Amino acid sequence: MLEMISPSLICMDLCNLERDVLVLEEAGLSMLHVDIVDGYFSPSLPMGLDVVRQLRKKTELPFDCHVMAMENDFIVEQLVDIGASTLCFHVETERHIARKLGQLRKCGVGPGVALAPATPLSTLEYALELCDFVLLMMINPGYAGYGGESRYDFMLRKIGDLKRMILNHGLDVRIELDGRVRTEDLKELRAAGGDVFVAGTSCFFSGDRPLAENIRLFKERIA
Repeated sequence: MLEMISPSLICMDLCNLERDVLVLEEAGLSMLHVDIVDGYFSPSLPMGLDVVRQLRKKTELPFDCHVMAMENDFIVEQLVDIGASTLCFHVETERHIARKLGQLRKCGVGPGVALAPATPLSTLEYALELCDFVLLMMINPGYAGYGGESRYDFMLRKIGDLKRMILNHGLDVRIELDGRVRTEDLKELRAAGGDVFVAGTSCFFSGDRPLAENIRLFKERIA
């Protein structure tokens, strides 16, 4: 199960990122979820590109990148240069979706797209075959730090609809789920069609316990 978990960098102790990443490595996690928010697409601005660039030198874990921006070009180019393994951008803001996906693949980066909760799956009709994965936001992008944000009730239906869409097209496309992913919901989310789960404040990075203890409890609960 750990290979299906993508721990969210912006939910860690931002003053001790290297320490927390080492804890994740020792615990057997296989990737890191890197969110870059521009402050316009969403009001939050938790972490910049320079931090990601420095962290790339500190760990061998693959970077699973999620761009939340009004203008994608510069941020995407920088993340490719830093060494992203996979990268998704939002269909709501990208004017040339197919071109951007193709550019990522040519650079050796696994391409994907991200959808906000209310964005319809119809936007994927002619892009899905170009994707390695689709990230579905289950809360509004960039609002994880706001207590009033919770998973929308229609998300299970949306996940299932996307899974059927993928199967109907005969594709091998992963579904990544992000936003209020709780340990107790993983079985339900997997059954709906989820393949990769972003672990944030509702999973690894909650409460007053050390990160290593939270991971240990997570392993026990999913055993």
